[in-house]
Amino acid sequence: MSQPFVLPDFYVPYPARLNPHLESARTHSRAWARQMGMLEGSGIWELADLDAHDYALLCSYTHPDCDADQLALVTDWYVWVFFFDDHFLEMFKRTLDREGGKAYLGRLPAFMPMDLADGFPEATNPVEAGLADLWARTVPAMTPAWRERFAVSTRNLLNESLWELANINEGRIANPVEYIEMRRKVGGAPWSAGLIEYAANAELPASVAATRPLRVLTDAFADGVHLRNDLFSYQREVEDEGELSNGVLVLETFLGCTTQEAAEAVNDLLTSRLQQFENTALTEVPVLCQEKGLTPEQSAAVAAYVKGLQDWQSGGHEWHMRSSRYMNKAADLGPSLTSGVLGTSAFDITTLFGRPAEARQRSFTHVPMREVGPSLLPDFDVPYPLALSPHLDRARETSVAWAERMGLLADIWDAEKMAAYDLALCAAGLDPDATPDELDLSAQWLTWGTYGDDYYPLAFGRSRNLAGAHATNERLSACMPVDRPQDGALAARTPLERGLADLWERTAGPMSPEARAAFRRSVDVMLESWLWELHNQAQHRIPDPVDYIEMRRLTFGSDLTMNLARLRHAGQLPSAIYESGPVRALENAAADYCCLLNDVFSYQKEIQYEGELHNGVLVVQNFFDCDYPTGLRIVDDLMRSRLRQFQHVIDHELPVLCEDFELDAAGRTLLDTYVAELQDWIAGILNWHSSVRRYKAEDLPEVLPHGGALPDGGVLPDGPLAVHAVPESSVPVGALPVGPLPDILLEEGPGGSPQDGSGAAPWWMRPTGAGTSADRVRLPQAVAAATEQLPAPPAPRVAGSHTS
Repeated sequence: MSQPFVLPDFYVPYPARLNPHLESARTHSRAWARQMGMLEGSGIWELADLDAHDYALLCSYTHPDCDADQLALVTDWYVWVFFFDDHFLEMFKRTLDREGGKAYLGRLPAFMPMDLADGFPEATNPVEAGLADLWARTVPAMTPAWRERFAVSTRNLLNESLWELANINEGRIANPVEYIEMRRKVGGAPWSAGLIEYAANAELPASVAATRPLRVLTDAFADGVHLRNDLFSYQREVEDEGELSNGVLVLETFLGCTTQEAAEAVNDLLTSRLQQFENTALTEVPVLCQEKGLTPEQSAAVAAYVKGLQDWQSGGHEWHMRSSRYMNKAADLGPSLTSGVLGTSAFDITTLFGRPAEARQRSFTHVPMREVGPSLLPDFDVPYPLALSPHLDRARETSVAWAERMGLLADIWDAEKMAAYDLALCAAGLDPDATPDELDLSAQWLTWGTYGDDYYPLAFGRSRNLAGAHATNERLSACMPVDRPQDGALAARTPLERGLADLWERTAGPMSPEARAAFRRSVDVMLESWLWELHNQAQHRIPDPVDYIEMRRLTFGSDLTMNLARLRHAGQLPSAIYESGPVRALENAAADYCCLLNDVFSYQKEIQYEGELHNGVLVVQNFFDCDYPTGLRIVDDLMRSRLRQFQHVIDHELPVLCEDFELDAAGRTLLDTYVAELQDWIAGILNWHSSVRRYKAEDLPEVLPHGGALPDGGVLPDGPLAVHAVPESSVPVGALPVGPLPDILLEEGPGGSPQDGSGAAPWWMRPTGAGTSADRVRLPQAVAAATEQLPAPPAPRVAGSHTS
């Protein structure tokens, strides 16, 4: 059978290495699989199948440094997980038996007890028998915290097979964002990351395991593993098995392109995720270890974990190039640049150039403040009717008065700018059924969040004062005490802090301690996301598209405002409903639609006037190396697909969820009410963007915050925020430099190019330290081409001209 596409050139910057205990692992895995009943008589595999797949080779490449016993156990885990995948395919996917698959999966968590003394149920098939054996052999070496994390990732891996089965039943191909999210769970790479902790003797300290940098490392690793697998397995999955969960098929459908073009796009995304991994490992993880006060031993464990993830990527690539399970007949296995030494064929320095290098360069060489003209607006086909609260006028008055009392109108904002932003209008559309007090509170939360979102780039972005931003976040968190919400005001010293403390007391006061803790987390993750924006701004780096989508939900405050919508239903539905896959998918689809909607409206404001790097249209332009109109079309297509998914979840997934949770009529009514509130949320946000003066071309740049009120250093003229100033000596070792942006990034000549035309390298590429002050690093000629003006866009429909 001919291959459906030519394998692209992969970005594999680290050499694969082979564990010396390969043969012993092969021998052990054969005996173990037969003992568990996975071979002859299983109806799934024969010994020849196991030998052809060669999972011992996979594990020997992906875990090159572990001892023989560890390698044997890890290999058994992989034999088990691949057998499960094939077993579930034959038993339930091919027969489209969702109910049988649900019952089958429902038994498996019992074979992962946190305490081995609790014992195991009697196994009824090879999957159950294998899981019981593996769990008993693995968990004695790991802490309870690891056991819980690994059990969760294993349950996700197993349970999300139902998602794949549901899509096969409906003949539905996921959109790219939905696919990436769900593939992480069903694809198994987060599960593999847990085994890396075991095999590399690198269990993550509990204090950092759930932090953003480690989560990003694991997610980027997972995406790289899955996208690579999709390229190699397209022929088997799509053409042979009828599988719809494959990244090449997803992009082929979404982009409307050929299979070869989709394969290249998947490989570009794979490269981007690996470069995101590298950026996080080098610029965020060392600082995290210092901030959390890790011991040298704990820091070494984190470093070993990072190295283990790298080893897995290169080893997994090598195995895919060799295994009979995959499409690799045309794969180039050599010669390598390391003289053909076994286990090094994945090391090819040529992968550091070409498309990977060009993509990395584009991310760092964007010229800010280019004239782009009025934002172009597509047609927004939102099917949900707009309703506005009758208490809107009152909310307008009370929110301005509140902002004045808190001191939010004394620096970057004034009353005129706040009136132009009309955040009470947004609140009135988000929650048209709110009482007067509820609407006041909602409008004031939106006011505070928008002020903070405007404030951080002006106060800390220009000076790259990341340490000051971290200190500000800590002070803001101190304004949200869980035990005594009224005490937050005692810690408040600045307008931003006073506003948060006031809102926290009024919102969290009536809540239970558990609900307060959950609500505080939603504020904390938004604050953390603002640091992520500053971190990219300090590097002058356009973010990776997947990282951008996921973080944009947080910078937009989606979780915070959705939590506000749930307040009146608190405790009436099981918390597991809100944590379920369908409800999270519903919320994420709504959030992505509205976040990208904001990016479409704010394109001119952010790109031309603010020098912003965090805009979905710009991210797409950078990734696909395309012009503004093309980037807008792709974003519009993604918005439409997310809106279709939102409605798909309502029509097809929520009814199944109600059955799974056995909700009564009252429970189903409550869930329907929450869905209606999310529909109001979408309609209200569209109406607000269409109506206010914050984004309209005729109002820019006058409507922007008073950037001139914040000199370098981030301290306002009147000094109310002087508490945020952080001396340079207090910046952690390894943090990005603090100080004004170099001239190469700020001073532009005609057309947005550096004035001297010298091609000098940006600050992040220059050497530092004694003896380097005379350095004049020059960039290659390609940078000149990369910084040429984009083609003029077609005659735009001015932002704000849409009426909903």
